[in-house]
Amino acid sequence: MSERPYRKPTRRLWKVLPLVLLLTACATGAIRERILTLPVIEGATYVGADTCAGCHEEISSSMDATVHGRLADFEVMGAEKGCESCHGPGSLHVDSGDASKILYFDRLTADETAAVCTKCHSDGNLMDWAHGEHALADLSCGDCHSIHAPEAAGSLKQNDPALCYSCHQEQQAKMNLPSHHPVKEGKMGCNSCHNPHGELATDEQARDLCLNCHSRYQGPFVFEHAPVEEGCNTCHDPHGAVANNLLQQNEPFLCLQCHESHFHAARGGASVDVKDVLAFDGRKLDALRTSDPAAYNNILTGGAAGQMTPGEALAAGYDVTVPFTNAHGEEGWRKAFLTRCTTCHSVVHGSDLPSQTVPVIDTNGDGYPDGGYGLTR
Repeated sequence: MSERPYRKPTRRLWKVLPLVLLLTACATGAIRERILTLPVIEGATYVGADTCAGCHEEISSSMDATVHGRLADFEVMGAEKGCESCHGPGSLHVDSGDASKILYFDRLTADETAAVCTKCHSDGNLMDWAHGEHALADLSCGDCHSIHAPEAAGSLKQNDPALCYSCHQEQQAKMNLPSHHPVKEGKMGCNSCHNPHGELATDEQARDLCLNCHSRYQGPFVFEHAPVEEGCNTCHDPHGAVANNLLQQNEPFLCLQCHESHFHAARGGASVDVKDVLAFDGRKLDALRTSDPAAYNNILTGGAAGQMTPGEALAAGYDVTVPFTNAHGEEGWRKAFLTRCTTCHSVVHGSDLPSQTVPVIDTNGDGYPDGGYGLTR
């Protein structure tokens, strides 16, 4: 009797893994999307735009001058041209005068309104509407657009940025700060960076949106500044700031949020591990014979260690820690807070010079544990 072939459990795992991931995403709310259901008027038939104009004469006349009012038959994708392409078939409404027998947008939910609009407006930057922040915040198309008598291009109620500022007052306030993008000057608008029907106006990382204009900071560089890789808004506020160049804070306080232990700010003594110094620059240990005799003597306790490479000395377990003090003392501390970091570190977005700082020890045992020439020209 033949035995059944053994099937590895991993094969079964790969079959059920997609289902597990989907259920997990649903349970944690990771999938954020509005479900758009098209409203339907049961039993109604089309009566034509001329019938609508019999009662709604003012609205009908204003519609004739709009984009929607000038649509040709082939542009409505098989739907009835005119009022009923959006409001649905109107026979029951005409016969009874009942407002509930027509799609009256003030009575529809935001999702139902979006379902009507996306029958036609479903491509380009509208593809992500159901996932966008405006949709998830329960905004309706009619909150920004006026179809019957639009005041601005794109059937908007107002021009950009005035329309956006009606909700986003915090961003409006930032745009009036000393450093800001030229929105109020009319050189760009909110939609230069934002897709109001989705997310940011990019399919890539947020930093790639900034690099569309600020391409000189893209690199690649031999040494990258980590915050640049994480995102521009780590240091910058894109809507506006008091500090120059849209910085979240002025220098050096912005830099010191990450570089709080930088040697410029050191006021007292500390210690530095000489083995780190040697391992970095590759010197032989006997180079300390003239530069730091005390450290050299400490290492010599193991024998002829002066001829060892730094790695060999480290493997041998020698104690190579020596004290140091900030050679600039109080003066160096004051300079750190009264001078802009970019006076020296002028290419903060990336550099081809070493951005990993090089420790230094002089003949007096003074040194800088993370001193060097990082992000300089």
